[in-house]
Amino acid sequence: MEINKDLVAASSTPIVLAILAEADSYGYAILQRVRELSGGRMEWTDGMLYPVLHRLERLGYIEARWEVAESGRRRKYYRITSQGQTQLAEERRQWLAVDATLRGIWQALSLPNPAVQLRAAAPRPLGT
Repeated sequence: MEINKDLVAASSTPIVLAILAEADSYGYAILQRVRELSGGRMEWTDGMLYPVLHRLERLGYIEARWEVAESGRRRKYYRITSQGQTQLAEERRQWLAVDATLRGIWQALSLPNPAVQLRAAAPRPLGT
């Protein structure tokens, strides 16, 4: 399944802030974490991630610092600020409202829940 670019763009701020709320991280590791958390459904690129990081830094939601890795290579690490934590909480409230609205609409229209369909179609482990 390919996720619409508009949805990817709209979700980039809360995703990056949530990942950095877990721990400080650097660009490539953030890209890997997005892939992992999305089950491979979201494949972000450097060209998509770095403008988001720079915007969040300009807004004061994250801070960056340079560190030297064991390999001797310099990496720019990002951390969430207290202002970023506040923004993450607001983003979460907004996304929960959007999610609840869509679920209500789909239920009112009697549209099947895709998550239930995916679980039903998934292969079951042996012995169950």
